[in-house]
Amino acid sequence: MPKTGLRVSARADGMEPFYVMEMAKAAAALASTCENSERPVIFLNIGEPDFTAPPLVQQAAEKSIRDGRTQYTAATGLPELRERISHWYATRFGVRVPASSIVVTAGASAALQLACLALVEAGDEILMPDPSYPCNRHFVRAAEGRAVLVPTTAQQRFQLSAASVQRAWKPRDSSSAWATRGVLLASPSNPTGTSIDPMELRRTHEFVSAQGGITLMDEIYLGLSHDERYGQTALALDDQIVSINSFSKYFHMTGWRLGWLVVPEALVQVIERLAQHLFICPSSIAQHAALACFEDPSLAEYERRRAEFKARRDYFVPALNALGLNVPVMPDGAFYAWADCSAACTRLGIAGSWNFAEAMLQQTHIAVTPGRDFGVAQTNDFIRFSTANSMEQLQAAVARLQVWLA
Repeated sequence: MPKTGLRVSARADGMEPFYVMEMAKAAAALASTCENSERPVIFLNIGEPDFTAPPLVQQAAEKSIRDGRTQYTAATGLPELRERISHWYATRFGVRVPASSIVVTAGASAALQLACLALVEAGDEILMPDPSYPCNRHFVRAAEGRAVLVPTTAQQRFQLSAASVQRAWKPRDSSSAWATRGVLLASPSNPTGTSIDPMELRRTHEFVSAQGGITLMDEIYLGLSHDERYGQTALALDDQIVSINSFSKYFHMTGWRLGWLVVPEALVQVIERLAQHLFICPSSIAQHAALACFEDPSLAEYERRRAEFKARRDYFVPALNALGLNVPVMPDGAFYAWADCSAACTRLGIAGSWNFAEAMLQQTHIAVTPGRDFGVAQTNDFIRFSTANSMEQLQAAVARLQVWLA
C-alpha cells in the first residue's frame, strides 16, 4: 500500500493510457525476437516520418554546439526564428502573420498545453471531433477543462460541422457547472488525414466567435497537404484564431521537440509568462538548427519528400480498399489511412479493431494502431495505418495482408 505522501492525484489517475504506445511496445517486443527472421516487423503504427532533418539543419545544429550557442533564449524563442516562420507563412500561404504573434515552443505539445492553460479553466468544455488525436483532449483536462467528443461521419470528412457545433454548444447558465468555451480542430487530422472544408471552417468559426468562444487549430500537418483546396492555414480566415504548429512532421525534426504557437498579439504576454515558468525556453540548439529549415535547399528537399508521401498515399490507400480495408475518405494530407476493418473482422471471426490489430501483429508481423485511442464513435471498427514508411515497406505489407485476408 503506498505511503500517504505518494497518493496519486485524481488528475493523473483519471488519464487514460496512450494505447498507441502500448501497441508500439508490443510491436517492439516482437521485433526484438525476430530481428533475423525472414519476416521482420513492418512498422505502420507510429506517426513519425522515416526521413530525418536534412543536411543543412544537421549542420546548423553542429555549428551551434561548436560555437557555444547553447544558452537560454527568450521564452518566446529566437527573434530570427520567429521572423523566418513569419516569412514562411507569407511565401507558402500568402498570409501575413507578424513575428510578434509567434511563440516558439518545446514541441507542439507544449504549444497546446500553453494555449489550454491560457484560455481554458474549470467548468469549460472544448468540442472536438470524434475521432481525433487523444493527447489533445488530455491537454484540456490538464487545464481543468473537459473535452467533449462530437461524433463525425465520412460525409463530414470526420471533421466537425457548424451544425454539429451548434447542436453541442452548451451556454453558461446557473443550472450546470459546465459550459462550452470553444472548439479544438485538427486540419489535416490525425488519425484520418482529412482536412476541414474551408467553408465549413468559416461557418464554424463565425458561430464560435458569435458565442464569445475560441477556435483552436492544430495545424501540425499543414505543410503535408496534398490538395490545394485544403492546404491553407486557418489564420487566413481570422487573426483571432489560435494556431498550433510543429517542426516535427513537415520539417522532420520529431525528437528535436520544437514547435510554435500563433496567437492574437494581446495574448502573447500571457503565453510568455506561462512559458517562462513552465519551460523557461525551447531547446536553443534545436532553434538554431531550425533556422536552416527555411533555406532554399532545405525547402526544396521538404517538397520532394512531400511528393513522396503523396505517392505512398496514392499507392497504399487503393491497395487497402482492394483488400476490403475500406478507407472511406481519401486523406488529403499527413501520412495516415483510417481504414474500416469491420468486414475483415467478421470474415476472420475477430471482435473489434483492437483484437484485429493484435492478430495482424502476431500473424503478419505488421504493426498498426487500433481506433481505441481516438474516440468512441465507431472507433472499434477502424484501424490507423501510418504511411510514414518507405514504398518498399508498404508494398511488402500489402503482400502480407493479401495472403492473410485471402
